[in-house]
Amino acid sequence: MSEAVGLGVEVAVISSDAAIMTVCGELDADTGLVLQHQLAGQVVHGRRHLVLDLADVPFMDSSGLRVIVQTVNEVRKINGSVSLAAPSQVVRRVLDLTGIGMTCRIFDTADAACEALLGRHGEVAGGTMRDTVDSEAMTTKSPTAPSQR
Repeated sequence: MSEAVGLGVEVAVISSDAAIMTVCGELDADTGLVLQHQLAGQVVHGRRHLVLDLADVPFMDSSGLRVIVQTVNEVRKINGSVSLAAPSQVVRRVLDLTGIGMTCRIFDTADAACEALLGRHGEVAGGTMRDTVDSEAMTTKSPTAPSQR
């Protein structure tokens, strides 16, 4: 039996209505709810433009994809956007097969996604604030994997 791998989400608020969310870990039925709650929390706090940095997501199944699609649909209702950044080859294949690129932009790097977002919305207001979500209830780390913090 394999141990469940947790999901970590780090949020960097770059303006009153925009945030970069760095996702770490497998995005599947076991962890999708963590991301869904974090995305919903950002929208509730006025962030309608979201960049999801997927560089540290080695695997994503249909449950993870569902969370992203639901978020895209929700932020569109408030004239917002979701951009995806730096997906691994495995995750990129899932995104390409499902056509998600027709509903949100996919960038090779998080920096490129941020530049496109800031180019659309002007200067960053108020600097950057980081809020790391990594609680015992939300994140389970493998005992053999070294901590990345």
